[in-house]
Amino acid sequence: MAHTTVDPTAKTPVTLLGLGAMGTALARTWLAAGHPVTVWNRTPSRATALAADGASVAATAAEAVAANTLVVVCLLDDASIDQALAGTDLTGRDLVNLTTSTPEQARARAAWAHERGARYLDGGIMAVPPMIGVPQAGGYVFYSGSRELFDRHRPTLAVPVDTRWVGEDPGHAALHDVALLSAMYGMFAGAAHAFALIRKEDIDPTALAPLLADWLTAMAPAVHQTADQLRTGDYTTNVVSNLAMQVAGTPTFLATAEQQGVSPELLTPYFDLMRRRLAEGNGNEDLTGVVDLLLR
Repeated sequence: MAHTTVDPTAKTPVTLLGLGAMGTALARTWLAAGHPVTVWNRTPSRATALAADGASVAATAAEAVAANTLVVVCLLDDASIDQALAGTDLTGRDLVNLTTSTPEQARARAAWAHERGARYLDGGIMAVPPMIGVPQAGGYVFYSGSRELFDRHRPTLAVPVDTRWVGEDPGHAALHDVALLSAMYGMFAGAAHAFALIRKEDIDPTALAPLLADWLTAMAPAVHQTADQLRTGDYTTNVVSNLAMQVAGTPTFLATAEQQGVSPELLTPYFDLMRRRLAEGNGNEDLTGVVDLLLR
């Protein structure tokens, strides 16, 4: 009786839908690591270079899905998934969605996949294309949904970029993704205001940049105290500069902006929240109470 021998070193085949900058970087990394890769893109010409690297190019999304069990989707937006996979048989497929989405879209997409006979993982990419395939760059992908599915495919998913599991709720990867990116944009807003303040002065912005980067790095650990205070509900423990003192200093920031001919519009929303919290009688707190003001 003949026996089928399974090669333990065989690399998992991957189907990838979407060949934008991120999708192309993912495909190239899998190919370089020896994974058979089938690709599809709405604009076929984007697959030409990958075909030269050894990728199989499918004529349709349905053909690409049929090629492999592991199907990774990296498209423009949630609506693009409906368009690409309309009428496609997903039965028995392991669908990994790396398309940027909201938590509710991710939860709805998980239900949509299950109704079509597929297993589902949602992912939030914390990296830009040049970081893919470069472990020292520090990028990673948040994953949520089926833990069993994550564990099964983690060796393959971790080839292009590191992985971080954040829970069975399919929406949690998207939520972590947007939470971190929201903080990033807040940081960029502060940096934009800082550069605007010196823009008309005889100050080289490249001289300010390392000072700014070092200061932001020094302040970043404050998020741990904020998290501890939110967990305990005590916003007054280990406070160094209380809310009352910080609100008292805000006129200086606004006056400096006016004198430098800079709009304060990136600062005033946060200052307004600080003043509201102070008006409620919380002057001895840290800035953590602002979080509660944002909840509707």
